[in-house]
Amino acid sequence: MSIILEIKNLHKDFGNINILNNINVTIEEGDFLVLVGPSGCGKSTLLNCIAGLEPVSKGSIAIDGKDMTVVSPKDRDIAMVFQSYALYPTMTVGQNITFGMKVRGIAKSERELKLSTVAKQLQIEPLLNRRPGQLSGGQRQRVAMGRALVRNPKLFLFDEPLSNLDAKLRVEMRTEIKKLHQNLNASMVYVTHDQIEAMTLATKIVVMKGGVVQQIGTPSEIYNHPQNLFVADFMGSPAMNLIPAKVEQNGKGAKFTISRTQGEPLILYDENTTNLPENVVLGLRPEDIGDAQLRKGENLQISACEVDVVEPAGADTYVIISLGGKEVTARIQAETAAKSGREMLFTFNMEKVSYFNAQTGQRLN
Repeated sequence: MSIILEIKNLHKDFGNINILNNINVTIEEGDFLVLVGPSGCGKSTLLNCIAGLEPVSKGSIAIDGKDMTVVSPKDRDIAMVFQSYALYPTMTVGQNITFGMKVRGIAKSERELKLSTVAKQLQIEPLLNRRPGQLSGGQRQRVAMGRALVRNPKLFLFDEPLSNLDAKLRVEMRTEIKKLHQNLNASMVYVTHDQIEAMTLATKIVVMKGGVVQQIGTPSEIYNHPQNLFVADFMGSPAMNLIPAKVEQNGKGAKFTISRTQGEPLILYDENTTNLPENVVLGLRPEDIGDAQLRKGENLQISACEVDVVEPAGADTYVIISLGGKEVTARIQAETAAKSGREMLFTFNMEKVSYFNAQTGQRLN
């Protein structure tokens, strides 16, 4: 696979304010890269730098092996889909989609062929003679995507394209974009603040905070092996449980003591872990804390905990308990007997624990 996008040591400053700090990202042809992070983390600025809409302060950007750092946007062989759709209100859907090709002097027969192909792909054939004002938000977004698709560029750039849609339509369009990527094997860079969107669409995720890359990896790597407390807390819904604990170690592993507001502390053991500091944060996904009546497996620790809140959620039930001064969420089967104010036996899957340094927040295992 050839490298389609290579960002090296990229910095972006606005005056004295540093927005992007030493960004290094590489993706291969056919990758779907998602830039994710909270508002203001710099992800849209990075996308604008890739597009050439913002000049970089330091570093370089190469597309398909060619240095594009100072090349104008129109010469980068990219297509961009904006959050605002950016359609011409006086043109029909067909004219909007083919306008860029017309400006570049592409023959009418070729324009019509590409329009027909893309309209079929996006299921917007009945809309070609309408104007944007006559379309729903989802239809407008399809038209904006169609305008990008007829270009057949080296790189597609998406700037939060689904954020203006309602929840149901957002899920539908997410599926459409995933199908498009699979069918075209296109190279895409996609910005979102929605971590569910990131997990479902990406082949590779870049998690950002404060202009700094926190972690780069596959959705599985990001979810199962977050590199620090920020990534652990940001990625996943519900978020990973982050439980402060005191550590005692001997040659056979580690013992973890977790405070509780009432009663004795919770004690957990992991025979496979050593060399931890005295204070750690245990990271456990909600699905790794279960109902002891229904869970079996290796290295499961069982303990009784008082249930604070029970939240039915259809196929699952979320049960909230208090550990280490934190609310801890367990995702268990819908038919649970859990009741608020009562004790219940829970399993803690120590095979799946992430350990973080309580001071630095960095992953330890």
